[in-house]
Amino acid sequence: MALIVNSNLASLNAQRNLSKSQGDLNQALQRLSSGLRVNSAKDDAAGLFVAQQITRDIRGLNQAVRNSADGISLGQTAEGALGEIANNLQRIREIAVQASNATVGNAAGLQLEVDQLTQEISRIVQTTEFNGTQLLDGTGGALVFQVGANGTADNRITVTASNLTSLSAYNASLTNTGTVDVSSNAAAQGVLATLGADIDTANGERATYGAIQNRFEAVISNLQNFAENLTAARSRIEDADFAAETAKLTRAQVLQQAGVSIVAQANAVPQAALSLLQG
Repeated sequence: MALIVNSNLASLNAQRNLSKSQGDLNQALQRLSSGLRVNSAKDDAAGLFVAQQITRDIRGLNQAVRNSADGISLGQTAEGALGEIANNLQRIREIAVQASNATVGNAAGLQLEVDQLTQEISRIVQTTEFNGTQLLDGTGGALVFQVGANGTADNRITVTASNLTSLSAYNASLTNTGTVDVSSNAAAQGVLATLGADIDTANGERATYGAIQNRFEAVISNLQNFAENLTAARSRIEDADFAAETAKLTRAQVLQQAGVSIVAQANAVPQAALSLLQG
């Protein structure tokens, strides 16, 4: 075998292998420290692209869950207010039944209580709102909830705010009296049917908001399941296998240590030529 001084091929080959071992070591350390197999596009360009698409969808789904939770909160707010309205209407009708009786002795006192209750019903109708949107006075309109990661129509739910201003017990002026007249037997008898219709209206709207809450709860369950499956898919693409990466780290460390030793030995080969010259 020739003894060459100018071109130490053994040293060059050892340095190349050492550089590769160092690169493998750095990659294993990066993956173990980050927990990710794909830390940059050079690790897996196609994998990074797909993982980022999945991340986009997951984040959209998580926001849709929060949007749906807002829908539940809106439904709870409206249902609670409607429950109070229904309770007040029940009491007003109870008073009307009492005032319809020929032996009632304090019609003025009964009318006073009814006036207070109708004013409270009107106040609830006018002030019930969610994040600035009126829910019961007819001005809220159609409320659109984004319940999916994409902007298609099937990823939206529309909730129409209620309008209870048509209730016989409602008056836009919160100080009016006599909105529901129970000041006489005949007047009290005359409001029983309309009060019954008011109660049905309030409870019907209440049932609607209950159904809306159930729908949003079902939406959230589906979204969370979808996001969970996407998260698992992303994990398979970009997460590091710690067992495999630890094995790679150990291998790279051994090769690096061996490589350093071999480079030193390869660099010492030209010294043999000097020994020949020295006799």
